[in-house]
Amino acid sequence: MAGKYDYDLFVIGAGSGGVRASRIAAGHGARVAVAEEYRVGGTCVIRGCVPKKLLVYASHFAEDFEEAAGFGWTVGETRFSWEKLIANKDREIDRLNGIYIRNLKNAGVEIVESRAVLKDAHTVHLVKEDRDVTADKILVATGAWPFMPAIPGIEHAITSNEAFHLAELPKRIVVVGGGYIAVEFAGIFNGLGAQTTQLYRGPLFLRGFDDDLREILAQEMVKKGVDLRMNIDIAKIERTTVGALALTLTDGSVHETDAVMYATGRAPNTAGLGLETAGVALGPKGEILVDKFSKTNIDNIYAVGDVTDRANLTPVAIREGQAFAETVFNGNPIAVDHSVIPTAVFSQPEMGTVGLTEAEARAKLGEIDIYKTSFRPMKGTLSGSEEKTFMKLVVEPQSQRVLGVHILGPTSGEIIQAIGIAVTMGATKAQFDATVAVHPTASEELVTLKEKWQPPAAQAAD
Repeated sequence: MAGKYDYDLFVIGAGSGGVRASRIAAGHGARVAVAEEYRVGGTCVIRGCVPKKLLVYASHFAEDFEEAAGFGWTVGETRFSWEKLIANKDREIDRLNGIYIRNLKNAGVEIVESRAVLKDAHTVHLVKEDRDVTADKILVATGAWPFMPAIPGIEHAITSNEAFHLAELPKRIVVVGGGYIAVEFAGIFNGLGAQTTQLYRGPLFLRGFDDDLREILAQEMVKKGVDLRMNIDIAKIERTTVGALALTLTDGSVHETDAVMYATGRAPNTAGLGLETAGVALGPKGEILVDKFSKTNIDNIYAVGDVTDRANLTPVAIREGQAFAETVFNGNPIAVDHSVIPTAVFSQPEMGTVGLTEAEARAKLGEIDIYKTSFRPMKGTLSGSEEKTFMKLVVEPQSQRVLGVHILGPTSGEIIQAIGIAVTMGATKAQFDATVAVHPTASEELVTLKEKWQPPAAQAAD
C-alpha cells in the first residue's frame, strides 16, 4: 500500500490485542508501526496472566508435598525461595518479550519505543523522540491499569504490578478486592506461606460468576487458611514505628500487616493519550466507545482490548485485534461475538466457567433445568484432602440446549476450554448424555449427570 501518510496503520500499545492486529495487518501488506512505552507483550505477558500462572504453580507445591504421603512418598525437608522464584519468572518473561519482538519484526512491523499521543485523527506525537508521524488508520490498544482508591496512606499499598517484583515474600499480607485478581493472589500468597487476609466490601466476592461457585470457593479458601472477610474495607493505612502497616478498617478495628495489595478493579488506560483532542468519544469509565467492528466515532480510529471495557480477557483482545485487521486490511468484515466466552479463575481450587450463570438464565428465561454435583476427587481418597470438586449445568427446558457450565476443582481451566466448544456450538443435554465418559476422571461427571436438581422446597413438596 502507498499513500500520503507515513503508515497505513499506527498502533498505540503492544499488548496482546495490538500485537495481533499489527502482525495480521502487516501480513495483508499494510505499512505498520506499533508504539510501546514499556515492554512488548502488554499486561498479560509482562505483569498479568503469564507470571501470575507461574506463581500459582509455585504456590501449589506445599499442598502437593503434604498429599504425597498418602501415595507412599516421604518428602524430606523443604525450603522455599521467593527470590529464586521471581528470578526464574523474570527470565521467562524476558524470553517471551523477546519472542514478541522477533515476531513483530519478522512480520515487517516497526516497533517504536515511546509513548504515543494523538494530535488529531491522523497524527501521532512520539513523546520520547519528540516527533510526529501520520497514519491512515490508528488503533488504540493500551489496555487497563489497576485502580487505587483515594484513602489516607494509599501510597503504602501495592497493586498486582508491584507484587511481581517484591524483594521478599511478606510474612503477613492483606489483599483488598473481590475480583479474580484478588482471589488468585490471595491463593498465591497463602500457598507460599504468607499469613493472608482478603477483604471485600461486598457480601460475597466474584460478583458475576455463578453463586454456587462463589459460595463453595469461599468455603474452600477458608479451609486452606485464608482469612476471608466480607462487607469490610480499609479506611486508612499508616506505617508503624517498627515498619509494619496498621490498617484502620471500616468497622473501626485495626489490623496489622506487612503489606497491602489492592486488586479493586482496573480502569481503561486512556488518560493522556490525546483522545479528546482527536475527538474520540469515551464512556463513563474512560473506556473508548466502539461499534461491533471496534471502530470509534472517528472514522479512521479503532480500539481493541481492555481499553474498550467490553470483555476484559487476553484471548478476547487477541480475537478483537485479528478481527480488526481482517475487517480493515483484508476486506473481510468480522464482528467478535462476546456472548459466549469460556474463562478460568486460577483460584485455589480453580474455577472454569462458560455461558450463563443460573441467576442470569433465570432472569432471562424464568424456568430452567439445573444439574449439579459435588464430590471428593479420586486423588483425595489417598492424599487425605477433603477439598471438593463441584460441577453444574444450566439447561434451557424446551430446546434442552446447555446454556452454561460451571466447574470448581483441579484443572477446571483445562476442562472448560473443551466444554466451551460444545456450549458455543449450541450442544444439548442429550448430546452431553450421548458422549461416552472418560473414566476415571472428574470431567466424566459432565456427561453422566442424569437427575435434575431441585431446590429444597421443591424436594420437600415431592
